[in-house]
Amino acid sequence: MYEPIRTKSVHSTMAGTSDFPHRTREEELDIQLASHLAALLAVTDELRARTPSTDLDAAAERLARQVARLRGGRPPARATSTGPTRTAALHRRAHALAGRALVVAASRADTAAAILAAERMDAHAAALATDTLAATA
Repeated sequence: MYEPIRTKSVHSTMAGTSDFPHRTREEELDIQLASHLAALLAVTDELRARTPSTDLDAAAERLARQVARLRGGRPPARATSTGPTRTAALHRRAHALAGRALVVAASRADTAAAILAAERMDAHAAALATDTLAATA
């Protein structure tokens, strides 16, 4: 009743014929996590320039170690202050970046990065709460 297909399907897979390299899901998640942590490091460095503290110094070093680990040992570029930005805005940005890093770390089951991201979220949330209380006082 039906005529057999005599030509090759246009829907055939391209497995093995690709000219560009493919990355695994784990490699993609490593890249995402390293990017989020590097962005968080940049904001942390800006905060350190504005309000030096040992907590921010320790956090920056831990972030730099995690980024280097995820990038195969290559150290991250470190940021310098970019200009007049309110400290509260930097804490909000850092909190959001830490949240993104936490999501990616959880999906790739990276406990060390997830704990670090959660700690940074807590620290920036506390700093925002302190800034809010100081502004209303």
